Amino acid sequence: MEQKSVKLANGIHLDCVDEGPVDAPVLIFLHGFPESHRTWRHQIAHFSDRFRCIAPDQRGYRGSSKPQEVDAYTPDKLIGDIFLLADALGIAKFTIVGHDWGGAIAWGVALGGQHTRVERAIIANAPHPVIFQKLLYTHPDQREASQYIRAFRDPANDPLIREHGITGILKQEVNWDRPDTMPAEERAQMLKDWEDRDACFGMLNYYRGSSMYVPTMDEPFELPADYSGPTLPNLTIPTLVIWALDDLALPPENLDGLDAVIDPLTIVQVPDCGHFVPWEAPSAVNDAMEQFLA
Repeated sequence: MEQKSVKLANGIHLDCVDEGPVDAPVLIFLHGFPESHRTWRHQIAHFSDRFRCIAPDQRGYRGSSKPQEVDAYTPDKLIGDIFLLADALGIAKFTIVGHDWGGAIAWGVALGGQHTRVERAIIANAPHPVIFQKLLYTHPDQREASQYIRAFRDPANDPLIREHGITGILKQEVNWDRPDTMPAEERAQMLKDWEDRDACFGMLNYYRGSSMYVPTMDEPFELPADYSGPTLPNLTIPTLVIWALDDLALPPENLDGLDAVIDPLTIVQVPDCGHFVPWEAPSAVNDAMEQFLA
């Protein structure tokens, strides 16, 4: 897929795939950690005959701008990039599609742009911020699976990252990756991308710039007495949530309670599939999107 560099009004440059008819309905695809626009390669190939498919490498990744300050990666800036990208491409309204960290940003884009610019939302294995923060407090498996976030945020690991890149800290902290599921040529390209140390720290700054709190395993498994949590409006545009059930980082309990904060909501569960559902089970994702978009 060919990319072009798009300059945003905030000075950030994003390398983007822009495929499909220019005047067709728009799908904006957001990848997660630690991937790239190629997360969505199967969906772009499938839908670009009748949708305009936009897929950026988000800030901090590959050839896109990689500011090094943590405060350049707060959620408001990451969400703002997507609206500014739509502006730069002359797109008034769109459907937002996201996976993993791209899904977290997609939640924010949908909530901020519903009924004005965002017509629909499609989220794949990315927890809703209200539900996720509660699970980090109350659900032992989710908290244990998220301890890597504490390591990603710890500046004591910076020397390891400078010496070995993202690969070093992934080997040390992550137990939810299943490398045998990724095609060899895709993995080789990712390893090449990770050689850029500015990109390594840009990617980690998504975690460092977030306000989510990950308790230690020694803290009580209950909501604090003064807990207020993220305060967000309900989402009231058509929303599809696709969830792979064998995700070692995000258990299916993340689906519980979604119907209380989203209406209308469609949930499609994908069995026997790990975290990277867009390319681990592309047919299931494409079929779910087809039915939803129709």
